[in-house]
Amino acid sequence: MIVLVISLALFLVGLYAIITKRNMIKVAIGFSLMEYAVNFLLAIVGFRPGALPPILKAVEVGKVYADPLPQALVLTSIVIGLGVTAFLLALALRLYNRIGSFDLEEIQRLKG
Repeated sequence: MIVLVISLALFLVGLYAIITKRNMIKVAIGFSLMEYAVNFLLAIVGFRPGALPPILKAVEVGKVYADPLPQALVLTSIVIGLGVTAFLLALALRLYNRIGSFDLEEIQRLKG
């Protein structure tokens, strides 16, 4: 139960960073924190204490096996999160080169 609360707290810290921060780099860090929280939650959902790895030669009746699907989802999520983070940072650097600031309010003020 405590790991679910930790995952929720990490997600809320990332959400707080996205909503309240004006710096684009801090917003990108908030997105990354939210991604890590979801990955952590998926890894916890797939964990079973005392479970055998899901590498089967022959199925033994009465044994508990770990679910491999959350592990595959976490690996996929890591790759997608890396792409999103790279896109956000590339966007931030392009805007900084053009405008000279990471401040989102200043960028919105120049819109038009």
